[in-house]
Amino acid sequence: MNKVIFGIVFYLYCTTGVIAQTTIGLPAIRKYKSTDYGAATQIYDAKQDKNGILYFANNDGLLTFDGNYWKVYPMPNHTSIKSLAIDASGKIYVGGQDEVGYFYPNQYGVLKFHSIKQLLPIKARQFADIWDIVIDSNQVFFRTIEAVFQYKNNYINVFDASDGWRFLTRVDQTVFAYDNDTGLLAFENGHWVPKFGKMPAPNMRITGITNFGNDTLLIATQKQGLYLLHNHTFTKKPMPIDPILANDLLNCAQKIDSDRYAIGTAANGVLVIDGKGNLIQRFSNQEGLQNSNVNHILADHDKNLWLALENGISFVNYNTAIKSIYPVKGNQTVSTAIKIFDQKLYIGTSNGLFSIPFDASKNDISYCKGSFTPVANTKGQVWSLTELNHQLFMGHQDGAFTVKNNTAFPLMNHQGVWSFQPLPNSQDIISGTYTGLELIRSSINGLYTDGGKLGGLYESLDNIAVDNDGTVWASHPYRGIFRIQLSADRKTVTAYTKYTQSNGLPSIQNNHVYFLNGEILAATEKGIYEYDRAANKFIISAFFKPIFKNAAVAYLTKDNKDNIWFVSNRRVGIINFSKKPNKEPYEVIYFPELTDQTVKGSEFIYPYNDENIFIGSNDGVFHLNYSQYTQSSTPLKVILSTVKAIAEKDSLIYGGYFFNAGNAGADQNLKQVISLPNRWNSFHFEYSSSLYAQKSNVEFSYKLKGFDKVWSAWSPKTEKDYTNLPYGIYTFSVIARNNLGTASQPVNYTFIVTPAWYQTAWIYLLYLLIVIILIRVVILWQRRRFAIHQKKYEEEQARLSYLHSLELDRSEKEIISLQKQKLEAELEFKNKELATMTMNLVERGGILLSIKEALLKLIKKINIPNAEFEFRSVFRTLNELEKSVDDWNHFAIYFDQVHNNFLGTIKAKFPDLSSTDLKLCAYLRLNLSSKEIAQLMNISLKGVEISRYRMRKKLNLATEVNLYDFLIEAAKKPQ
Repeated sequence: MNKVIFGIVFYLYCTTGVIAQTTIGLPAIRKYKSTDYGAATQIYDAKQDKNGILYFANNDGLLTFDGNYWKVYPMPNHTSIKSLAIDASGKIYVGGQDEVGYFYPNQYGVLKFHSIKQLLPIKARQFADIWDIVIDSNQVFFRTIEAVFQYKNNYINVFDASDGWRFLTRVDQTVFAYDNDTGLLAFENGHWVPKFGKMPAPNMRITGITNFGNDTLLIATQKQGLYLLHNHTFTKKPMPIDPILANDLLNCAQKIDSDRYAIGTAANGVLVIDGKGNLIQRFSNQEGLQNSNVNHILADHDKNLWLALENGISFVNYNTAIKSIYPVKGNQTVSTAIKIFDQKLYIGTSNGLFSIPFDASKNDISYCKGSFTPVANTKGQVWSLTELNHQLFMGHQDGAFTVKNNTAFPLMNHQGVWSFQPLPNSQDIISGTYTGLELIRSSINGLYTDGGKLGGLYESLDNIAVDNDGTVWASHPYRGIFRIQLSADRKTVTAYTKYTQSNGLPSIQNNHVYFLNGEILAATEKGIYEYDRAANKFIISAFFKPIFKNAAVAYLTKDNKDNIWFVSNRRVGIINFSKKPNKEPYEVIYFPELTDQTVKGSEFIYPYNDENIFIGSNDGVFHLNYSQYTQSSTPLKVILSTVKAIAEKDSLIYGGYFFNAGNAGADQNLKQVISLPNRWNSFHFEYSSSLYAQKSNVEFSYKLKGFDKVWSAWSPKTEKDYTNLPYGIYTFSVIARNNLGTASQPVNYTFIVTPAWYQTAWIYLLYLLIVIILIRVVILWQRRRFAIHQKKYEEEQARLSYLHSLELDRSEKEIISLQKQKLEAELEFKNKELATMTMNLVERGGILLSIKEALLKLIKKINIPNAEFEFRSVFRTLNELEKSVDDWNHFAIYFDQVHNNFLGTIKAKFPDLSSTDLKLCAYLRLNLSSKEIAQLMNISLKGVEISRYRMRKKLNLATEVNLYDFLIEAAKKPQ
């Protein structure tokens, strides 16, 4: 009977999916293949350290991921790693075949393997794979099939099991193990204790144990499904999930949130259930996993799921505010219209309209469970859904419809309808169609009928708005914007104005018209324009200009709080007037997760409330819980993963881990700052954020202290290069921020580029010493040079002085010469005058003598008696003339002037000389002949000789002494 019931239930599950219904919102799934992480395909285990870095057990070794960069650390013997565990100090315990130990960063932050195999007994050093590793306080347990190793206090105990150890885990403060013979055991006081009685089924293999609450554990078995363990007793509690588990293998179980449990299976991926066993969500191939065989489940710090798969890694953004809703699973459909109406969620797609009832008690509709069903009579493209007058109108490629009780009823079907707008002060509705405007009239009983096409304008008007005056505004994707006046009976278009570039629009293409906050707005390729009634043209909106500038805007709408949602440059965002940071009137938030996800040309946002924002996409609908998104408290952390020094080849100087006080730390130990030689002066930095779920939301800013003056501009780039840095101390700092403006604390890495040998302090001291020596040498050289110049100067001065003296001497000599020449000339003149005088005297004496002789001859000749007596007076006169004193005195004066007081000097030296002697001396000085002397002295020649003799005697001169020479010398010698 039970088998029949089970078969019926399972048949219903397989055929209708009623039991297997999951939430309609599916979080994003990111797939990582072996080509992405550069290692073997299969992943066995996954862990996360306190810094947010992820670790995976892989056949090629230990695999790490920081959000941007993958690294692989092989085992020394290159065996595969099947499990891993991380202790509080940061040691990453791993094991492979015949090898066990841990990875730990060295002083450069690079993970290095440290083996503890040598602590094992020799006979236990050969073993197969280590399948489980558990850390319990200060001890670590390693499970192989043959034995469990207990590593504690640098010692390893070995625990054998007769039929092999099959499972090892830790829940709360208890370490559990399972072997085939004894069953489930707990480790207490150094022993494995069987405390749980007999196993409920033979050959039952436990694959997961997790806390279930109220002192109860949830036990996952490989083939027997789920059990509860309470008070040491196993209980098989029937659960709605049982039919799915009955035909699958359970590989693991993990509690991921309060009242949420993830079951990893071999064929159905991950099944998320609640405490009652209801299936909440499934993640398998159909939902986006690359493989449905899940070896391990890791719930990371942000409550998102990392799945270790048989074929790669999948990241499930489980704790996300953005989910996807697929009205038709397995069939990609473009969604262009969304509406909540009459307790149903309607989604209009390129293949019809679909609906699903939702639980009104659920604030977040994405958590509602169920399946979408197609609305009858809606096959084809749905363009819009509009609720007017408590009725739901659908714009469709086949016309206008009203939707009621999951069926569409046609109002008009002769042309396609884009959208609807109510007319003011009326129950009537205007619709934009493929060929113009169509009126939908309201009847007294609340029903609507086709009011006919409004003539006068034949254009495809996909976007319409109606202002408070009842004027209809419409836009054509390639012809501009139309302002349309209707007749009083609304049966025809009485006039219209087309607005193009000449009316202020930047282009006639891609314009969308809206009526928001009492203004007609045009979303254009160059930002938002508003209609200026006075000028009858469009002008740039002063309010929206600072927000969009010249960016293209494709869509605008308001929510129930008057916030404005928009699509600009394929980016979805909100102008939030509720939040006013830094006293600004609004806050603009973009959602990078939704970039390029909207339908180009048919962008659509439906802001139902803060918990339910719907965005049309090319595949289904995106659901945004805006309240959860903005209130996310996930801490933002930046990770510096790699620093390389670059020279002839790259050298890894920092591997992503700080080492401080014997433990892996969050900050660099400044006592371990690396110093690099000057040739390693180019560096490559790699950094990332552990905010894995919002990778596209994160931007980075960096600064190299000691080189950069300011922080860099925000950028999603996760690497930076610096080249040819001068020597010095540098600190590279990097921070991260998300799209909500939340910033991380900076991560700093300090390093030193040492100066080249010619830049060291010793060299500078040597340079200083050389400079001092050079200065000293220069000073000495300058002094010597100065001395030489001084000497030369003095010599030159002496030479110049000498030349000057010579010049003076020459001048004096010239003067003396001139004076001498003058004196000589004067002397010569006086000598000439003296000679003339002397000659005159001689001539006069001769004349007088001749006269006297002539008179005597004449007297004798004429023989006159008493003639001599008669001429006695004449002869007396002649004799007086010869003996005239005046002539001598004049002569003596001139003579002494010419001959340096010759007569005075002789007279002074020889006072005994008479005047006659002095005359003789003078005449001798003049070198006159005896005859001439005789004439001058009026004596005979003999008298001259006698006078000479007498004077020699007076002068006491010897005979051999020349009288002339003596007189010359006597006149020179002083007295």
